[in-house]
Amino acid sequence: MVKAIVTPHNNTVVISVPNNYIGKELEVLLYAKDEVADDNVKKDFNAAKFKGLFTKEEGEKYHQYLKQARNEWDRSI
Repeated sequence: MVKAIVTPHNNTVVISVPNNYIGKELEVLLYAKDEVADDNVKKDFNAAKFKGLFTKEEGEKYHQYLKQARNEWDRSI
């Protein structure tokens, strides 16, 4: 893999391809670094913001559903 960051000074960018890439299908992506959100940044997770979303009964019902779904993962098909 070859990765390079360039700063063009006009509207032309020339790409030199390594010999071992000749004849292979290549993917070329072009984007400005400041336009891409950084997905690698861990976002703060606050479980407290979900408090009160379910009633206690709804929460128990959902918990039981999840337990059953997880148990189904382990069963043989």
